[in-house]
Amino acid sequence: MSIIAQHGEIFIILACLFGFFMAWGVGANDVANAMGTSVGSKAITIKQAIIIAVIFEFLGAWLAGGEVTATIRGGIVDPDLLAADPQFLVYGMLSALLAAGIWLLIASARGWPVSTTHSIVGAIVGFGAVGLGMEAVAWNRVGTIASSWVVSPLLAGTIAFGLFKTVQYLIFEARDPFAAAKRYVPMYVFLVGFIVAMVTLTKGLTHVGLNFTFGQSFLLSILIGLVIMGLGIILERRVDYQKSAGDSFGYGGVERVFGVLMLFTACAMAFAHGSNDVANAVGPLAAVISVVRSDGVIDSAALVPWWVLVLGGGGIVFGLVTYGHRVIATVGTGITELTPSRGFAATLAAATTVVLASGTGLPISTTHTLVGAVLGVGLARGMAALNLRVIGTIVMSWLITLPAGAGLAILFFFTFKGMFG
Repeated sequence: MSIIAQHGEIFIILACLFGFFMAWGVGANDVANAMGTSVGSKAITIKQAIIIAVIFEFLGAWLAGGEVTATIRGGIVDPDLLAADPQFLVYGMLSALLAAGIWLLIASARGWPVSTTHSIVGAIVGFGAVGLGMEAVAWNRVGTIASSWVVSPLLAGTIAFGLFKTVQYLIFEARDPFAAAKRYVPMYVFLVGFIVAMVTLTKGLTHVGLNFTFGQSFLLSILIGLVIMGLGIILERRVDYQKSAGDSFGYGGVERVFGVLMLFTACAMAFAHGSNDVANAVGPLAAVISVVRSDGVIDSAALVPWWVLVLGGGGIVFGLVTYGHRVIATVGTGITELTPSRGFAATLAAATTVVLASGTGLPISTTHTLVGAVLGVGLARGMAALNLRVIGTIVMSWLITLPAGAGLAILFFFTFKGMFG
């Protein structure tokens, strides 16, 4: 009787527990990427942020989480080299989940916004290289993922810089900023609706049996964008148009309009984050379930069970509710001073980048993306607008993440190997 057949139920129970713990860490640490800018700019309260995130993080994880999940699970450790010892894959994935979860617990307690993608990839590379041999790791795939960690903050920063510059030029530098805001804000609302609809329709609905062509998705997304734009115009009319005392330029009124708009970007970023980062928790979990159920047959193309995505989404939500406020404070107020218009530019840029990545199946770091976007907005106002000390701490925590995940995973791998033989 094989080790997997003998201990199969124990492996699945452990994988579910560790997967939920890892998803908790994603919620506690990474949801700040979705909500930090909205709370930091005072567009929404922490309570409102949690309600929005609970709904949209879960929907993103459940509806659109499958595409990236396959990439994380099948792309880093070469499954062919594990065919003779499939239990090593089980030990390794359990180790990776536990290692990444513990590192995220430590980082969240200290308020460090670290990359959950870095954490899990580092852990998988660690167990693969030491436990199975250097040749078991698909280093070209790791290189592709690593390059995305450089590309994503640059791309998000560039988009955020450009977006905030358009807001400045079209609205704040206009003769009547408030009239300009009423004219141009619906265009930005449409953009948010369109981006979120595109990722949901093109990649996210296969789990519920709906498959649209790209052309159909594009047309439907335009329609959804227009509906959300109409809703935005209705909400915009409820904003108080009165200038406050000492506000001779009317900027306060304009920022209130962007405060309304931040509701849309918060929902967009939460959905995009859920779809992209649930993979970090459920990828290794799905791999364990696949190996146990097939009695040791390793198939990197195995489908992710729907309840696994629900478990991942539930863990993310629980992490956000219990511990998310610490990292939200760092992202929302620590890097640069945010107003609703700056926060909007940063969040929409990050959502666009994450959605593009989720659609192509490339696992990026939402942390790097969001911090890159916030830096882009800060740079649009000059270097003096950035808190370089906080940025330095964030970068240091990023550098520690990969070796921390790898080291813990190696330790747990040999522990499980010793326990189960």
